[in-house]
Amino acid sequence: MIVSVLVEISMGKIEKTFDYVVPHILEKDIQLGKRVLIPFGNKILEGFIMQIKGSSDYDLKEIISVVDDSPILNEELLDLGKCMKEELFCNLISIYQAMLPNGYKAKYKNNIKEKYVDYIKIKNTQLAYEFINNSKAKKQVEIVQELLKNDMSLKKKYNSSLVRSLVDKNIVEIIKEEKYRINSGGMCEPLLKLNEYQQSAFVKIKNSNKDVILLHGITGSGKTEIYMHLIKEQLDNNKSAIVLVPEISLTPQIISRFQKHFSSKIAVLHSGLSDSEKYDEYRKIKRGEVSIVIGARSAIFAPLSNIGIIIIDEEQSSSYKQEHNPKYNAIDVAIKRAKYHNAKVILGSATPTIESYARADKGYYELVSLAKRANNASLPNVEIVDMKYQIKKGNTIFSDLLVENIKEALARNEQIILFLNKRGYSSYQMCSNCGSVIKCPNCDITLTYHKNSDLNRCHYCGYAQKVLKICPYCKSDGLKNFGLGTEKIEEELNKLFDARVIRMDIDTTSKKGSHDKIINSFMNHEYDILVGTQMIAKGLDFPLVSLVGIINADTLLNIPDFRSNEHTYHMLSQVSGRAGRSNIEGKVIIQTFNPDNYSILLAKNHDYIGFYNKEMKIRKKLSYPPYYFISLIKIGSKDYNDVKAESQKIYNYIKPNLSKEMIALGPSPTNILKINNIYYFQIMIKYRDKDRIKEILTDVMKLEKDNRKIDISIDINPITL
Repeated sequence: MIVSVLVEISMGKIEKTFDYVVPHILEKDIQLGKRVLIPFGNKILEGFIMQIKGSSDYDLKEIISVVDDSPILNEELLDLGKCMKEELFCNLISIYQAMLPNGYKAKYKNNIKEKYVDYIKIKNTQLAYEFINNSKAKKQVEIVQELLKNDMSLKKKYNSSLVRSLVDKNIVEIIKEEKYRINSGGMCEPLLKLNEYQQSAFVKIKNSNKDVILLHGITGSGKTEIYMHLIKEQLDNNKSAIVLVPEISLTPQIISRFQKHFSSKIAVLHSGLSDSEKYDEYRKIKRGEVSIVIGARSAIFAPLSNIGIIIIDEEQSSSYKQEHNPKYNAIDVAIKRAKYHNAKVILGSATPTIESYARADKGYYELVSLAKRANNASLPNVEIVDMKYQIKKGNTIFSDLLVENIKEALARNEQIILFLNKRGYSSYQMCSNCGSVIKCPNCDITLTYHKNSDLNRCHYCGYAQKVLKICPYCKSDGLKNFGLGTEKIEEELNKLFDARVIRMDIDTTSKKGSHDKIINSFMNHEYDILVGTQMIAKGLDFPLVSLVGIINADTLLNIPDFRSNEHTYHMLSQVSGRAGRSNIEGKVIIQTFNPDNYSILLAKNHDYIGFYNKEMKIRKKLSYPPYYFISLIKIGSKDYNDVKAESQKIYNYIKPNLSKEMIALGPSPTNILKINNIYYFQIMIKYRDKDRIKEILTDVMKLEKDNRKIDISIDINPITL
């Protein structure tokens, strides 16, 4: 027997499988999708079995061993990976590795193992009673008496030498039992009854004959309750469910809500877990011990069988698109998996992407709307502050209106959320004498100052340096901090108000469990003000929050991207939705230098349909999605001249091969020219003909397959440019 094995090894830009002989003793263990240990040159590697053959004309090496008892990649995932490879123009091995947690990836010497707990129990009851009656070893007798009552007990409760002595006497034995690192359980409470609007939406989704349903519900409309009722119906029919959320910060609240009603039927998969915890959760899924998987993007690959429903909450979030290879979109994968299982995909959002709403508007998706909040609370009142006038008054961070409203909310013992999508203390250091800006030596971007660590940091490559006191260019002491981040906001709040302030951003949530700790402490009103970045913008529900302040609404508007207005509208609407979610009236204050921008004005009025119609006119005029698809070719090299020349060469090939209604733009430097000492150029292609673009992009990859000086990647339907 011969097997073809796929391994993760650099072979230039070519990917291939390698054939090995299977020793007779291992033939019974061979199945597609299992991992095997193989000799490869002077190395030992792990790989996936991709094909089983009868014989070979070549003299082949033997596989060393079969790693798995059952296939890691089942038939569905094997086929899904091949389909994704064709669509995403990336290596198959990168897709399979992305599907799996570290404990299951094809990597030699994986040290993640099952966790076992030692118990002791009576081995010989007759000897145990004889020992109690005759022994003078008081402490050993107490152990035996306790075990006779409790059957089995944790070994670590007792002195190890005493236990060893009882084992030697053949009275007790040690039992090893596997223990999951995360355990859920407890009583299951019945689901809350849906209100009339939720019930109407539930029935419409249930009766829809469409594969994809867009649940467009305003913030606080109770979409999660509908999700749970839909899932319960699937579980009652012996089917399973996947629920995706965009941020790790959302998982504690949503998991607790699901566990309240579904108890131990849930497994959790997200990057906040340790490798060992992910390994355990994945085994629960593979073993069929759970029927609901909740997690972030990669949870879409969970090896559930008989999936009945896939729910993608906050579907507008860019975090569902992976930015490095394989550059997949979890929504696209969900639709493929749902088709395989004959399941439904539910896309939920208060602010759907323009593309999703357009598909629903045209009837490709089922459109289900929720226009009222679940508790009949009104949407928050939103006010816009023009910061151009506040700056003249010396208010560089907080406007008079925001300060006044913070004081009033604190006086009422209510809570406040302040949002700024920029972490750190200040955005950059600039010399007031010569005008030089302190930049990262590896990237074409300024360093962000973090006061807590007194370091300038690059948020792209991780480079850090002690904050400079003297300008390295003119040698003066004119270096000053400009711009602001969440760390600065936190400091200013502590100066201005007698309030308990907590900050939530990447810097404060790097430790395990920190998301849960911050969210729970704010929920329990241990803090009055929560300052944070985009991780506090979506999905969180704090009943006492009456005021939301958006410090700088222009952060996304200034990014050169055709979706900048859409991202701004999403951000403002989602953050605003954190206010007034219970019986407290909500208020939102948006600080901006662009008060007349349509995305800001329409977010103020909670007018998604108005924004959608306005944006669609602009997209049509400029030939952007949803009227055209987009593919982005990104070319990188350590040498600026190489990347510039190769980019032009690729463009020169593409241009004459374009068919009607295809547009190529570029080549041009990316928004950040250099990241981690690699220079990047890009070419954008707008198109409607999917077959033709596939031919062109395939030829582009072939054109550069032997060029080791450059890296080339293709992003189909990129979220950011």
